[in-house]
Amino acid sequence: MSEAGPIIITAAMGDADQGWANGLRKKYFPPERNFLDAHITLFHHLPPGHLREIKSRLSVMAAHYPPPTSWLSDVMLLGRGVAYRVESDELMAMREELADGFRGLLIPQDQGRPRFHITVQNKVEPAEAKRLHQQLLHEFEPRQIYIKGLSAFHYRGGPWEAIGSWSFRG
Repeated sequence: MSEAGPIIITAAMGDADQGWANGLRKKYFPPERNFLDAHITLFHHLPPGHLREIKSRLSVMAAHYPPPTSWLSDVMLLGRGVAYRVESDELMAMREELADGFRGLLIPQDQGRPRFHITVQNKVEPAEAKRLHQQLLHEFEPRQIYIKGLSAFHYRGGPWEAIGSWSFRG
């Protein structure tokens, strides 16, 4: 194993939703940049030296909470990409609880209130992103999305290295 990289925390989607989102990424993401599964980021950069604490907090949270009610609510234009907005008061409350526990460890990007989303296209020309945004917006209907747990990964500049996943059981 190479040197530990920063830790990324995501909300893990159920298998059907993960397959749907990965299919969109495969179809619309530039292939040379598509080396990650679709994901919903909760934290972008936690220090690897706190891995034991991070794993403990994720394990305890998953054990005490049921899967959060979550919705795909909109199609977002990201400028050079497109994403689906994910709305969930319950997931946001969990994230805020974790952020409180991680106080002092958070980079500025992780200190604010996030806009949960699933990116299906990124790093393309703005005109291409606008076309896909209009196409997906035309087809879009809000729907529930299943969030089954929490996951942690090391970031090392390319594909993420899985640390672990914890399923909601509360």
